[in-house]
Amino acid sequence: MKKRIALLGSTGSIGTQALEVIQNNTDLFTAEVITAQNNADLLIKQALEFKPDTVVIGDESKYQLVKNALKAENCKVYAGTDALCQVVELDNVDMVLTAIVGFAGLKPTLKSIESNKPIALANKETLVIAGELVTKLAKEKGVNIYPVDSEHSAIFQCLAGEFHNPIEKIYLTASGGPFRGKNITELQNVTSHEALKHPNWTMGAKITIDSATLMNKGLEVIEAQWLFNLKPEQIDVIVHPQSIIHSLVQFQDGSMKAQMGLPDMKLPIQYALGYPARIKSDFPRFNFVNYPQLTFEKPDLNVFKNLSLAYEAMKKGGNMPCIMNAANEIAVSLFLNKQIRFLAISELIEKCMGKITYIPHPTIDDYYLTDKETRAFAESIG
Repeated sequence: MKKRIALLGSTGSIGTQALEVIQNNTDLFTAEVITAQNNADLLIKQALEFKPDTVVIGDESKYQLVKNALKAENCKVYAGTDALCQVVELDNVDMVLTAIVGFAGLKPTLKSIESNKPIALANKETLVIAGELVTKLAKEKGVNIYPVDSEHSAIFQCLAGEFHNPIEKIYLTASGGPFRGKNITELQNVTSHEALKHPNWTMGAKITIDSATLMNKGLEVIEAQWLFNLKPEQIDVIVHPQSIIHSLVQFQDGSMKAQMGLPDMKLPIQYALGYPARIKSDFPRFNFVNYPQLTFEKPDLNVFKNLSLAYEAMKKGGNMPCIMNAANEIAVSLFLNKQIRFLAISELIEKCMGKITYIPHPTIDDYYLTDKETRAFAESIG
């Protein structure tokens, strides 16, 4: 029987690659629900090609456009944030792939868990913001969360057959982004155009900037804490410019496991959708001869302060990661719109972390208020 997927964020980088995986495995998967926030044109094109049961456009002003374009199709069309949360409850959905960027992914992810739907998680911010709350709910409901991030997928794959063996430490690898090796002086006047040139991965704009600042790795460190039930001191980051080793696990006997492969997001997407099976693919294969050297180095925390800020937020806990995430989302947006400099991203985040009220044991409502308050403050000083 085919697995029916609700794909939240089908027009983004992860979403479009997930649809490629589905297209290449039509005997195993169907795109039952597809959603987008703003990109109505691509959403319409995807709906015409993949024939989903349900389509959701987040921007309510584009509802009529989508509805009219799909009136000849046998699919339901909805609009708005509430609809996004309602479609994951549908009986004809077997799994939810959350590929929405940022804080917006939290609510539909929680609703998916409440509806007992297994999650393929590409929205790392969900666990960064409210990891304790999300993982607790998933445990109560018996819902599995399968990581889609390449690094967390790598850890998950390394743990196959090892779940009874305690983890001593994990190493998340980072490419170093487009500015690896540069000093603060060299980064004073870099442009968004330069920051968007990732050396190894093809990703959306927000995550590409996060990679350039190393905030992406900071978010992944916090995500790993909740996915694998780790303490901060058990998570390390190592810069690996070739992006061949995606992450490593070290066990208590000193043995290490690494997951390797060419940098291609379709592989971790496919692994999450098809788990526990390894589905045959025609993805390009890694050849050692083409990579005679695999190198590793420490991240420069003096230049790339965001990684230090993420560790600080993780150790503090409570709503601090939520503050950091909201500040970062605003800072990245301001940088992409040429309103602040590259180095000001870290400065803005640090100011927010020092200013916004810290709550050690936040409720779900506290997270929403923290996010709103942080965004308003970040915009006022940006």
